[in-house]
Amino acid sequence: MSRRRPLQLDGRLAVVTGAGSGMGRASAELLASRGCSLAVVDRDPDALGSLATDLRGRGVAVSAHTIDLADLDAVASLPVAVAAAHEQAPSILLNCAGVSMLGSFDQATLDEFRWVVDINLWGTVAMTKAFLPALASAGDAHIANVSSLYGLAAPSGRVPYVTSKFAVRGFTDALRHELETTDVTVSAIYPGGVQTGIIHHARVAAAVAPGAAARAADAQSALYRTTPAQAAERIVDGIVRRRPRVFIGRDSRLSDLVTRVAPVGYWNVMRGIVAAAGDTRS
Repeated sequence: MSRRRPLQLDGRLAVVTGAGSGMGRASAELLASRGCSLAVVDRDPDALGSLATDLRGRGVAVSAHTIDLADLDAVASLPVAVAAAHEQAPSILLNCAGVSMLGSFDQATLDEFRWVVDINLWGTVAMTKAFLPALASAGDAHIANVSSLYGLAAPSGRVPYVTSKFAVRGFTDALRHELETTDVTVSAIYPGGVQTGIIHHARVAAAVAPGAAARAADAQSALYRTTPAQAAERIVDGIVRRRPRVFIGRDSRLSDLVTRVAPVGYWNVMRGIVAAAGDTRS
């Protein structure tokens, strides 16, 4: 845990990506309930509009920004749009947006692989690059980047997703070290299985049979135990306490422990769990 004083949320401006659904939406709602104004970001205009309308109905100052995080030009121009909508610099950046894909490495094309990395990694990097000057000007700020349990452990069958989330982990840790003498602190968030729609809305590699993809998605989602609201509680607590690492769910904490104790042999434990989660080849 950081030794710095807790981050006070009341009266702050938070920028949240992936705010249209799942952990992003739940975190945005919780930050609003704790006194934050919000700039919410998502590629789904309907989901984003619904959130913004709901928050405004509660008296929250909120701006909604519909962009695709793979569009780096749109990301680079976002701080100007946020500054135009709010009278203060953001103090919180929560990079929660992410996508997934079903299919093994041999089933995925390079374009499909790149799509996952472009959003999960480059979207996070680009948002951080775009907003870091404004966060630094706020005088007391925090960045939280969502990695994954699969940024701790690397199962088969999810190579593009694992690659992106391990990269987010490395980016976040290195950035924390670079910023350690500044007023901007940084968290890496490691959710385990959270009951969001990400797996059922995952892109399916073209080589995967639709029936196999549906069975794999159902099998994986059946293992998820944490609700988005529970995940949001952990995320916001991590932001307030400026925790360098935030684990969400027992599965995430167990993965951290097992991969530390057996950095190669953990796969002997994990193999059976992955098998129970379904195979896109069958």
